[in-house]
Amino acid sequence: MQTFFLFALIILSVVLMILAISKLKMHPFIVMTLIALIVGLVWGLVYPESGLTPSKVVETVNSGFGGIMTSIGIVILCGTIIGTILEKTGAALTMANAILKLVGEKNSVVAMGAMGYITGIPVFCDSGFVVLSPISRALAQQSNTSLAVMATALSGGLYATHCLVPPTPGPIAMAGTLGADLGLTILIGLLFSIPGVIVAIIWAKKVSSKIEIPANSEFTLDELRAKYGQLPGTLHSFSPILLPIILIALASVASFPSYPFGQGTFYTIVTFIGKPVVALLGGVFLAMSLIPKSEKKNTLDWVTKGVTDSAAILAITGAGGAFGAILKLLPIADSVGGLVNTGIGVFIPFIIACILKLAMGASTVAMITTASMMAPLMESMGFTSPVARVLVVLAIGAGSMVASHANDSYFWVVSQFSDMKTEEAYKCQTGMTAAMGITMIVLIFIVSLFVH
Repeated sequence: MQTFFLFALIILSVVLMILAISKLKMHPFIVMTLIALIVGLVWGLVYPESGLTPSKVVETVNSGFGGIMTSIGIVILCGTIIGTILEKTGAALTMANAILKLVGEKNSVVAMGAMGYITGIPVFCDSGFVVLSPISRALAQQSNTSLAVMATALSGGLYATHCLVPPTPGPIAMAGTLGADLGLTILIGLLFSIPGVIVAIIWAKKVSSKIEIPANSEFTLDELRAKYGQLPGTLHSFSPILLPIILIALASVASFPSYPFGQGTFYTIVTFIGKPVVALLGGVFLAMSLIPKSEKKNTLDWVTKGVTDSAAILAITGAGGAFGAILKLLPIADSVGGLVNTGIGVFIPFIIACILKLAMGASTVAMITTASMMAPLMESMGFTSPVARVLVVLAIGAGSMVASHANDSYFWVVSQFSDMKTEEAYKCQTGMTAAMGITMIVLIFIVSLFVH
């Protein structure tokens, strides 16, 4: 009876959450905090022996919010600031140009996917698409290719790393909530994102190519470069992303059980500068060095915009932490212990994230909510090793990809900036993101069979 009531309460809370966010247009922060309080109060009322008194519920919500902010609050702020500066200084365009030169304009569809893959690591997929869409148009016109093809490849590249690779806020929040090593999450996330981008490129060539959308480019590639004026250097542009990733990865390697760097002074230094907060602060200062002298007066405004943009993510992440803290006090682990031996493992977080994504539209909200729900289950479901925890993060990310449709702001960004009709966007964007997410979870599941 208790198990039935427990799952009924959780399902009802999720349904209420979806209705409040999707239909009543309430902010996810308010909804998730309110739901956390309601779930705690209802459980404490029905099962007073649980000790969930009203005071305990409020205390748990406060500590859950503060706890998640302690681990990743500064990291999310830094990541958003880096993304904002890369966008404002034209560094994102420099990175795109570098990839184009490397891959070649003849392989323009591959180039668009690769541009998205790199740009989506620090920059939100919505912003990244807006910044790179002029290049998409120019390349489509130059190669006499439908704009639908270029837009699909770019969108998929951005989406893959947006959903799977820190320091994008969603994956960072998931790693913090689920206790996954951030360096390992970045490394494995980067690897798993590649098949996702390949799926996007194939979809663009096979499906989107059947939809003819003229490029109508306002500028050629050369005119576009000239329009931006003096762009930052290539290595300089990549450095705010590369430095934190390298430092965090080195710290993860240094902490392996074999201690490859020893345990002396060098180990201490590497593990310090590889702490996500320190590494990303270094990335912020490198990003600020990209700002030309003529724009130095705007430094404060740009950093402030990054801080402002991160506010909603911080609020939602904190609310997710509060909801997760309440769920941890419920006997969920005991009730789902049998799931360990069902063999479906990582499909569970995938399905939860998929349902939330389809219902609410926002990938980041789906990621944070699902991570909060999975946190109490990690040990009982056998997700205890460092790699297993990362696979759960990636499974949730894959679920949050399926699928971008009309209730997702990114769907409209892609369609409006690519001159797609709504039915065309369903074929290109929704179909492609569904194919990406399903491919990802199949690969993640296969790997999970060999990880304990």
